[in-house]
Amino acid sequence: MSNTEAHPAEVRCGAGEDGAPAAGVEILTARDVPLGGPRAMTVRRTLPQRARTLIGAWCFADHYGPDEVARSGGMDVAPHPHIGLQTVSWLFSGRIEHRDSLGSRALVRPGEVNLMTGGHGISHSEVSTPDTRVLHGVQLWVALPSEHRDTAPAFQHHVPAPVALDGGEVRVFLGSLAGDTSPVGTFTPLLGAEMTLHPGVTVTLDVDPGFEHGVLVDSGDVRLDGTAVRPAELAYAAPGRRSLTLTNEAPAAARLLVLGGPPFPEEIIMWWNFVGRTHDEIVRARADWEGDSGRFGRVEGYPGDRLPAPVLPNATLSPRRNPRP
Repeated sequence: MSNTEAHPAEVRCGAGEDGAPAAGVEILTARDVPLGGPRAMTVRRTLPQRARTLIGAWCFADHYGPDEVARSGGMDVAPHPHIGLQTVSWLFSGRIEHRDSLGSRALVRPGEVNLMTGGHGISHSEVSTPDTRVLHGVQLWVALPSEHRDTAPAFQHHVPAPVALDGGEVRVFLGSLAGDTSPVGTFTPLLGAEMTLHPGVTVTLDVDPGFEHGVLVDSGDVRLDGTAVRPAELAYAAPGRRSLTLTNEAPAAARLLVLGGPPFPEEIIMWWNFVGRTHDEIVRARADWEGDSGRFGRVEGYPGDRLPAPVLPNATLSPRRNPRP
């Protein structure tokens, strides 16, 4: 589950209907990554990559499924640590059991958000349930700002109500959109929502012009402001827009996630499951995990060993930020 970018994904500029680039829109393509653990499950990763490290404070996006569990083995991620971030779990189908070192034991279900704050240190496991036949969803991370990156760990759960649109539906799990606001707490302004579009419709959403936005397409023939976005791609829209126009040209419903936030002003280091600011900070976190210092607590009830940390690269880890415009 390393986040180092040895082989960054291709980035191509978005193109409008006439083939010309759409101003401020980029298309980030995914790369296949085996999720850690003895029974690895392949995910499609669109963040981070060399061309774009963050969208707002969103710093990590894995998209997986639909996977037939009988064939793939499902998800089985042994206890592992986190610092400096919040994890956001969102499912389209299946169920995942979450256990963490706070003693939380919760199910991740379709249409329900689980947000875990790593802060100074937490550990957790993720295992698809025995009754899950098809596993399909996303795993997202949010970088915590410097003044909060050592905050106490925490866990939140919320079931957003569907909001009807003229041509679709939206479920807001973080922030505000389409007149609905999530009560889930974050440390920077954020937007996170699942949206479905009926066949052949166009929907325009009012958004905060101070935010940059990402649109991750799960299914459908979708265009963002005229730019085609294929399934598993993440479209980036620069700040300054007061609206996003989304079109589904497919004969079946489309599904996508809308992510957003103000540009994150800090450089970060992402290595394995850690988000920090300096090489030494990452080294200390790894040593605390490997030495079982107590910083990350213990996950009770997982039937197996915890994940060992990978070996650090033979080089100093350097902070990364988005390329300057």
